[in-house]
Amino acid sequence: MPFKPIMWIVWGALFVIMAALFLYRSRLTKNEEDQLFLDDSFAHERNEQAAIIAKANRIEPVLRISEWMVLAMSVVVVLYYIRDILVHLDFIH
Repeated sequence: MPFKPIMWIVWGALFVIMAALFLYRSRLTKNEEDQLFLDDSFAHERNEQAAIIAKANRIEPVLRISEWMVLAMSVVVVLYYIRDILVHLDFIH
């Protein structure tokens, strides 16, 4: 199998994984509220918000790794096409 389809399949798979992680994180944090609970009568809501933040923080490193992987693969794609242009223009062999 030639390199170009494999390159695009890998890039697409990494992109889909990253997009799924972004969607999952946004789904987790949609119920997060930006308020401070000072009274003890709101302890259940404070615990709920802490659980949401804990889940979002747990997925954050995986999301950052997927972002860097997509960026690295995008660089590979760009460099491949730059090299291809230079080969077709007979600048390199």
